[in-house]
Amino acid sequence: MEWFSADQYWLGRLVFQRALAAVYLVAFLGAALQFRALIGERGMLPVPRFVERVPFRKAPSLFHLHYSDRFFALVAWTGCACALALLAGADSLLPLWGAMLLWLVPWVLYLSIVNVGQTWYGFGWESLLLEAGFLAVFLGNDETAPPVLVLFLLRWLLFRVEFGAGLIKMRGDECWRRLTCLYFHHETQPMPGPLSRYFHHLPKPVHRMEVAANHFTQLVVPPLLFTPQPIATAAACLMIVTQLWLVLSGNFSWLNWMTIVLAVPVVDFGSTAAPAHSPATPLWYEVVVIAVTVLLLGLSYRPARNLFSRRQVMNSSFDPLHLVNTYGAFGSVSRVRQEVVIEGTADAKPRQDSQWLEYEFKGKPGDVRRRPRQFAPYHLRLDWMMWFAALSPAYARSWFGPLVERLLEGDRDTLRLLRHVPFPQDAPPVYIRARLYRYGYTSRRELRETGACWERTYVREFLPPTRISSPR
Repeated sequence: MEWFSADQYWLGRLVFQRALAAVYLVAFLGAALQFRALIGERGMLPVPRFVERVPFRKAPSLFHLHYSDRFFALVAWTGCACALALLAGADSLLPLWGAMLLWLVPWVLYLSIVNVGQTWYGFGWESLLLEAGFLAVFLGNDETAPPVLVLFLLRWLLFRVEFGAGLIKMRGDECWRRLTCLYFHHETQPMPGPLSRYFHHLPKPVHRMEVAANHFTQLVVPPLLFTPQPIATAAACLMIVTQLWLVLSGNFSWLNWMTIVLAVPVVDFGSTAAPAHSPATPLWYEVVVIAVTVLLLGLSYRPARNLFSRRQVMNSSFDPLHLVNTYGAFGSVSRVRQEVVIEGTADAKPRQDSQWLEYEFKGKPGDVRRRPRQFAPYHLRLDWMMWFAALSPAYARSWFGPLVERLLEGDRDTLRLLRHVPFPQDAPPVYIRARLYRYGYTSRRELRETGACWERTYVREFLPPTRISSPR
């Protein structure tokens, strides 16, 4: 079938596949390095307890068959190995069916992790990676030209990511409609980056232009992805530029990078890197791609209906395999930044003059003199959830108590998630407390004079001094 293939997208497919493999690598590496404290056998939300109460059909995962920390580590590091192989181009050395199987492996492994990850894996970019990863299985390799249907499905995914984010803003916080949300967002976002402070101090007219440009890119440009070239290429390039602006302004895990990756195969590179004679497409491959396309278009009904619903939800999956999802971000924007600060003391009984020492996290603000660092696309899961905890204790109900308990025990895996621990592992604190502070950027003058990039004000007690009577 001549219509089945699109020769002008060879290079776009190649760049997409290698970039997607890089995102997979980051995701699996984060899972391997953080899982023990978060969802391991002795983690805050252990996988064994989860699989006991949630059946396989609701959360398909290899860990329903068996779980141990060693097995999870094997899954995560195998995912890293597969991602490295794909990044190096191993799929191009295999027959078409072998390349498809190689792309299927990281998808199955990461699906298994996400479906037991609970609160720690409840972010939209997890589903985004899985949906894009599933489509990559059917995108082919050097034995066939890129299939038009899969390229269309990738554009449909990119459309939902951008358009969904635009609609949730217009239906959500009024500051998006007033063009004023960025008066606050660069300061109150979950994890500021090294340039976020400078973005925050831009003049207000520039902030309003930022929001207007964002609305244009997310509400006007997405339909242009389905128009003829070169209009579709121009739309994709505009999305890439906008996402790079967001990369500079904060730490949003791999959300921005995945959006950029999805925009690449929209770009028409012409005959660049395409073979002189396109190889024939196997009939079995055409049948498989058509069947998968029909399946995904059928599953798209609920996400499409959600886009145009007044009760639009964001970052939700409508099937346990995360095949077609709904996306969106920051439907509401916090006006004030609050942070939960955890402290410990070695005193046998807390007194008014007790010395409380502060635990420092790797990414979230703590020490007012420590400037934010760039971590994205790597995702610091505990740091992100601490931001949610500051918004409302309800977000932390399931895991904050276990976190405090492990700090009181000097749990090695939990301490590894932190930047600075004020107590030796073999001499943990007797009491832990948590306090809520309001944080704000200092002015340029204050930064020069004091070296502090943040100022903070005590708000209230988040957790009173707490101890455990005996270790577990």
